[in-house]
Amino acid sequence: MLEIKSFHEPDSGSWTHLLTDSAQRVAALIDPVWVYDPVSGQADGSFANHVLEQAAGYRIEWILETHAHADHLTAAGWIREKTGARMACARKFRTVQENFARVFNLDIPPDGGPFDRLLDEGDRLTLGDLEIRVMATPGHTGDGLTYQVEDAAFIGDTLFAPKAGTGRCDFPGGDARQLYRSIRKLYELPRDTRLFLCHDYPDAGDEPVRMVTVEESMRHNIHVRENTSEKEFVALREGRDRQLGLPRLILPALQVNILGGAPPAADDNGVSYLRIPFNTSIAESIGGDNT
Repeated sequence: MLEIKSFHEPDSGSWTHLLTDSAQRVAALIDPVWVYDPVSGQADGSFANHVLEQAAGYRIEWILETHAHADHLTAAGWIREKTGARMACARKFRTVQENFARVFNLDIPPDGGPFDRLLDEGDRLTLGDLEIRVMATPGHTGDGLTYQVEDAAFIGDTLFAPKAGTGRCDFPGGDARQLYRSIRKLYELPRDTRLFLCHDYPDAGDEPVRMVTVEESMRHNIHVRENTSEKEFVALREGRDRQLGLPRLILPALQVNILGGAPPAADDNGVSYLRIPFNTSIAESIGGDNT
C-alpha cells in the first residue's frame, strides 16, 4: 500500500518525500536535504536524520534524485552510508558532472558516480509491491526526472505551487521550450494525479504546499495553464530568468551534489575544502535553481 510523508526544510524551501509500501515495509526517499551553513562550513544531518526517524521500521531501498540541485545540498550520500540504500538519478546527470567539474576545475570523471543506477525515460524501479515509473522531464535542467507511482508523481522543479509558477531555465542544460514540453507531458496525466513538489516558499504565516493535482495546476498555475502556448510560456520564463540572481548555496551545492552528496576528497591534512571562484564571471556559467 502506497503511503507518502513529506518534510519541508525551511532554510532552502525544499521538500524531502518519504515513499513507503506499508505492506512490504520498504521505503524510498526522494530529494533528501543535507542542511549546510555557508558561514561556518558545517553540514548538519539533523534534518535528514529526522526523516530517517520517521522511516523507522522500514528498509530504505532507494534514494532518488529528480535532478542535480543548485540551491541545497543533497543528503543522498550521507543517507546511503547509514542505510545501504541504492542511489539513482538521470543518465544525463553525467553531463551535469562534466559541466560543473569544468566550472570548478575539479578532476571528476563524468561517469555518474557514485550513483548505483542511471535512469532513462520509461525505466521502472520496484519498491515492494509498488512500481516506480521514470519520466524524463528536462527543461529546468537537462537531467530532470519525474517519478510516478500510482496516482502520485514527484516532479522536481518542473512545476511549483500555482502561485509560484515554474522552475527557472537559465541553468546549463536548461531550456524553456523543453520545460514547456515536460509540463505538457505532466498535464497529460490523469487530472487527479498528485504532483509532489520539490520546493515551496510560503509567505509568513502560511503552510508550505507539498503537492497539487494536475487539474489544479492546469487551472491556476501563473506561468502555464491548460491553454498557455509554448510561445507565451517561453517569453514569460526567459524574461523572468533574466531578472534572477543566484541561489545562496549554489557554489557549495553544486560541488557536493555532483558527487552525489559526498564532500570533496580530503586534502593531505584530512580536511575537505570547497572551491570559491574569485572575481570571475561565474554567474554567467552556472545560473540557479529557484523561481
